[in-house]
Amino acid sequence: MLATELQPMDNLKFALFLIILTTVSSNNDNDLDWNFCGTWHHGNNPLSLNLNISTGCKGISISASESFLSINGQITAQCRRSEVITFKHLGLESGEDIKFCLDWEPLLDQLMLTVGEKKLILCSPASLQDSCCTDLSDGPNTQGADYGILNTEINHDFITDKTRMAYNFQAHSTNYTELCEQAKWESGPNKCAEPPYAHKSDVEMKEDFKGHSVTSPAIAGRPVKSNITVHLPAALKQAVKNVSNVACTFFKNISLLQEAHKTAKPINDVVEITVENEIIRNLPEPIRIDFYHEAVSKRKTRACVSWDTRKDSLQVNWSKDGCKTEQSGENHTVCQCNHLTYFTVLVDLNRQPVPHLLELTVITYLGCAVSLISCVALIIYLCRKRRRSKEQSLPIHVGLAVSLAFLSLIFFFNGVLANVGGESVCTWVGAVLHYALLCSFAWMGIEVLHTFWLVYMVFTPRLKPYIWNLVGFALPAVPVVILAPIGDIYGLIEVPPSEDPENPYKMCWMDINENKGWLAFCLTNMMTLALLVSSGLVMLFLVYRQIRTRDEWKQNRVAFLSIWGLSCLYGTTWGLAFLKFEPISTFILFITCILNSFQGQCFCCTVIPDYTSGLK
Repeated sequence: MLATELQPMDNLKFALFLIILTTVSSNNDNDLDWNFCGTWHHGNNPLSLNLNISTGCKGISISASESFLSINGQITAQCRRSEVITFKHLGLESGEDIKFCLDWEPLLDQLMLTVGEKKLILCSPASLQDSCCTDLSDGPNTQGADYGILNTEINHDFITDKTRMAYNFQAHSTNYTELCEQAKWESGPNKCAEPPYAHKSDVEMKEDFKGHSVTSPAIAGRPVKSNITVHLPAALKQAVKNVSNVACTFFKNISLLQEAHKTAKPINDVVEITVENEIIRNLPEPIRIDFYHEAVSKRKTRACVSWDTRKDSLQVNWSKDGCKTEQSGENHTVCQCNHLTYFTVLVDLNRQPVPHLLELTVITYLGCAVSLISCVALIIYLCRKRRRSKEQSLPIHVGLAVSLAFLSLIFFFNGVLANVGGESVCTWVGAVLHYALLCSFAWMGIEVLHTFWLVYMVFTPRLKPYIWNLVGFALPAVPVVILAPIGDIYGLIEVPPSEDPENPYKMCWMDINENKGWLAFCLTNMMTLALLVSSGLVMLFLVYRQIRTRDEWKQNRVAFLSIWGLSCLYGTTWGLAFLKFEPISTFILFITCILNSFQGQCFCCTVIPDYTSGLK
């Protein structure tokens, strides 16, 4: 009885299985992408890339000769390209065989050539409606040749290691909707969501056009507020001469458009605004684009950028030119641009905006000015004191005062030199500033070591002043002289304020966003700072144990440790800059700025009372 009741259920399961199997089989008939890779064996002649791509769905041919790599065919719905590009112009000139890959994505009408590490966009992403070209199959291929393509792979399957002059592939037209459904089935809704990840909206600008807003279609599972809105101004109608339609194409999760920057990452959404056969720029009234995106931390800088395909149509290069950025919260960025092309929001992964940058800058300039004046006054005072006294601490105090005065002077004029001289001047100013900082660290260490020498090693002969000068002024020059010729270490740095990221503060320093600059920063500044603080604390403990039982300690314990404690403070104040964690990050930032800017003043206020009180 139980078996009889279960039989209809088993039949239903079997029927569902057949339906699913049939659906899968039918959906797997078309290719969602296509990949061809090979190695171009060429001669020594100047090398060129020959492109001849047009609309249609007949097929594609990939051929190579002694000096030409050619891609010809009809597989695109909208893309047309016919030109010859030299490999030297692309920075790809090579005497060795060149490996390359050609990738075709029919759902996006996108054709991309990868040569070495460069990705060349032969056909940029587009929005399709009716049909697309796919299912590339082998056609008639040529025989072996002296120059051509070898070690070929098709869809990652190895074909042959023989050298052939050309490979030909035939194509077939496929319904776009069916191919999109297949993509959903195989890769999930994110592969080809409804609406497609490339959606085009046309706006007709009539004679009485007063502006129009276009919003990207809603996507299932995303809130309405996450849509993108393009506000077309009335001035656009006046700028357009021969046509009356403007096209807005919304792209979502296009990997090619998200892999175009090293130190920054575009958001998932890209908008293309175009007018057919016309170049629109310098609009009197800007286009406004409201991007709603995933939350971006306040510590990361956002910038509205565009890709000018007129300058370089083969590679995605995002530029800030012609666009202004307005941040309206962590999820909303407003872009105002005066031209038409591709637009997105670039999130800087390295450069973080600094809160209250104007106030910190004022404190820095004031502190550097006061420190500079104080150190100069102290140098004059100590030099006069040195004529009447043979105290061996005097040359060390003078050395530290000179290094702090030099550091304050360079830092005070740093911003002016960066704005006036630019990158060329900053290469040298950054190196000089680095040298001044290392000199200050060196003399701080000498102050600590000398105090330890006086108190703990009583019977050891004291070192001559010229040895301290070599350590304090000559030794810091060694890493700077080594790093300066390497390049890409010292240069122009932009520090964006949180209130107005589009107007960053410029200064000359080490470019720690690059790997070489960051490594140099760690090996010189960080290592020296860690050595200064740790050795200072160890020697401070040893000195305290040595003098705590002496009568001098009981009478002048504050004076004994004043210079010593301040010398340790010099190193630790620079280390405070790394304690930037919420909710006290702003407080730490101000404390660090104040202590470091007024170091020269603090040093003077410590040394002079010690000499006037009679302490030697």
